[in-house]
Amino acid sequence: MNGSFENEMRTAASPAAPLDQTSRIAIIDVLRGVALLGILLMNILGFSNPYRQISNLELLQEYSGPNYYTWWIVATFFEGTMRAIFSMLFGAGCILLISRLEKRDPATAAGIYFRRLLWLLLFGLTNAYILLWPGDILYEYAICGMFLYAFIKATPRLLLWCSAAVMLICIIIGTSGLQTLRQQRLKGEQALALEKSGAVLNEEQKASAEAWKKAQKKIERYREESAAEIAKKQKGSYAEIFLYHTPFIAEIESSTFYHEYFFDDMVVLFLGMALFKLGVLTAQRSRRFYLLLMLAGYLIGIPLSWYEHLNLVNMHFDGSRLLDKLPLDVYQPRRISLALGHIGLIITLYKAGIFKNLLRWLSRVGQMAFTNYLMQSICCAIIFYGFGFRMFGKLERYQEYYFVFGIWLFQIIFSNLWLKYFRFGPLEWVWRSLTYWRKQPLKRTDHLVTGSPA
Repeated sequence: MNGSFENEMRTAASPAAPLDQTSRIAIIDVLRGVALLGILLMNILGFSNPYRQISNLELLQEYSGPNYYTWWIVATFFEGTMRAIFSMLFGAGCILLISRLEKRDPATAAGIYFRRLLWLLLFGLTNAYILLWPGDILYEYAICGMFLYAFIKATPRLLLWCSAAVMLICIIIGTSGLQTLRQQRLKGEQALALEKSGAVLNEEQKASAEAWKKAQKKIERYREESAAEIAKKQKGSYAEIFLYHTPFIAEIESSTFYHEYFFDDMVVLFLGMALFKLGVLTAQRSRRFYLLLMLAGYLIGIPLSWYEHLNLVNMHFDGSRLLDKLPLDVYQPRRISLALGHIGLIITLYKAGIFKNLLRWLSRVGQMAFTNYLMQSICCAIIFYGFGFRMFGKLERYQEYYFVFGIWLFQIIFSNLWLKYFRFGPLEWVWRSLTYWRKQPLKRTDHLVTGSPA
């Protein structure tokens, strides 16, 4: 790119400019690059471990040593937070895309917007089914992005109210689920106590007692499920793992998505749209603002996260006991607070000119976030699944992060080298070409090439 890193940001301020390498919002790319790499901190657990072991230390009794401290750091500071930032930026990107398209040709803007999302949906299905990643986020973004179109012109105030309303829905859903588990435990314990005292149980009490007895054996059941999953993914062929994943993915991308994940996504998508319109995500506020954002986010988010995870450990990851110590499900408040703290920290460093070269390198990762996200799926599938190096279930929790750091290093180097010669990442170019139904220019030139926006 020509000019300084700071000049890239100032150049990108005009919404009428084509979204080219010379007209991007630099800090958006930095944030996206950090979030993209940070997402792998959590996703690596899903690629390398049985589902039940991802965030439950009880199965392998990981209550000491490097596994325990690795879990503490990742869970406390990064669980849900990098995905939250990534989602905020997607919401912001929806506004940026439409604004640029409408400046160019209002009559075709909506068609291009929805065609782009339909291709994203197809890429998401490919990531989930073909690349064997049940935790895909692209499918969800495509569905949510279509819904967001109705809010593109909304005021920041309305978007913030929408985010708050959906967060309340998430808290109600989460708290209701935890309360159901708690009531099952209390009724079961009461019924078992009556049975032990010699009392005759009625049918409802018998059912409660049996349900609680079964629930108490869940760890043994989870261990059996985990052993079966390890055997399948560690030694299975591509076809076998595909068939193993298919029912799980189908459930996630249908009932689970519409009952849970849709609301989880919309909280931060609405918030990202609001913050973009307020100039927060584009570093237009003062250094003092971002310093206060960082402090407020961390002062709220870190204690909430620490207390939540401390209780999980003390309760041996028994969700039925979580509401004994917490009044409600704090997942959304603590992850969003931490995400805002991370954003405040990154933009504070950016505006202060600290780690300028590192942030520039990370911005290239952000420019190729689509390519890099799918690349992570490919790399992890090859490393961990049976048709590759068969590392699934073989590593200690802390050892898995050696691969994370290796993938990070590769993606930083690859992204910076690629963008020296090309305008877009390879999959960004494919997506762009499919969106406009024509082959887009790929190689870099010294002058601004005014292609189609976004």
